[in-house]
Amino acid sequence: MNELVTRVADTVGIAPDTAEKAVGMMLGFLQREADDGAVAKMIESIPGAPELVAQFNGEGSGGGGGLLGGLMASFGGGVMALGQQLMSIGLGMGEITALAKETIKVAREHAGDEVVDQVVASVPGLSQFV
Repeated sequence: MNELVTRVADTVGIAPDTAEKAVGMMLGFLQREADDGAVAKMIESIPGAPELVAQFNGEGSGGGGGLLGGLMASFGGGVMALGQQLMSIGLGMGEITALAKETIKVAREHAGDEVVDQVVASVPGLSQFV
């Protein structure tokens, strides 16, 4: 288990396997939705993050994917779709918010404020959760 997953599990109060899946889904979402250069730097700088993205990217995207998912994403629903995916693995809104805040906090420690701010600013609606 890597530092990011352990910190999220402890801070949010969820099982490590759930934290691992949730962090992987969140980072995968960011990889798809955020500024390519900034998010690549951010993910590469967090120990274990590239492996989580590879393992869980696209996990839970079945129900809201396709044309409807694409339309939602194009209208700023991308963050909401991620929220629905995280709820589908058993997380509540408070846990999702804590997950996002802790993940971004760890990202700032490894990638720096400038890179993380660029990632957050490039995803519509994300700033209200972190």
